[in-house]
Amino acid sequence: MENEKGQIVDLYIPRKCSATGRLITAKDHASVQINIADVDANGVITNTFKTYALSGFVRSLGEADDSINRLSTQDGYLKNVWNYSK
Repeated sequence: MENEKGQIVDLYIPRKCSATGRLITAKDHASVQINIADVDANGVITNTFKTYALSGFVRSLGEADDSINRLSTQDGYLKNVWNYSK
């Protein structure tokens, strides 16, 4: 919720899982949030990064590594690492 000035005044804003789109509840203690920083041509970290949040459900299935590979390939961080297979 926002007030008249446009500031967020909620005490808790739930996150969404980047892999499944599920809400990550406050009681999901197995969830993680990973920030991947952008680097310049010299390998120095810039001030921008991409955040991935994974729910405990994805981690319990053992799909966290595949989800990170898929998401980072879609965002252009990885190339030729993740392939869709049935």
